[in-house]
Amino acid sequence: MRLALYQPDIPQNTGALLRLAACLGIAVDIIEPCGFLFDDRRLRRVGLDYIRAVEMVRHVSWQAFLTARRGRVVLLSRQGITPYADFIFHPEDVLLLGRESCGVSEAVWETVDASVRIPMRPGLRSLNVAMAAAMIVGEVLRQTETFPESHGTPPGG
Repeated sequence: MRLALYQPDIPQNTGALLRLAACLGIAVDIIEPCGFLFDDRRLRRVGLDYIRAVEMVRHVSWQAFLTARRGRVVLLSRQGITPYADFIFHPEDVLLLGRESCGVSEAVWETVDASVRIPMRPGLRSLNVAMAAAMIVGEVLRQTETFPESHGTPPGG
């Protein structure tokens, strides 16, 4: 599985997503342009030293990403078609996250293979993008049985 961040706007969210990816062994694609300097100190502060542990590829455009991608592109969107818990994920899926400010363009919508959403209470707009990604990544890892192995000592053990 891979996470793809489409033109991310907020460095703190990008840092949190890179940290999530590092901890769970997920590769990340950054589809530019970003709405911030990629070496921004806020990104480094939120990502801490986890950023060094992430397999990350930067793409200069959506077209460059499409040329390089492997697997289905599954868009995570509040307008997604299928509730994420009802969707059957594959280990090679690319989970696409849109810009925090405006999601993805019509052209991107037309090229994704599927879209999923998190069911929410009426009248509430959206979750934070990193929180939403964490929920769905957890479901993908559960379905595909690809959680990383834990080699630590269990509590009390």
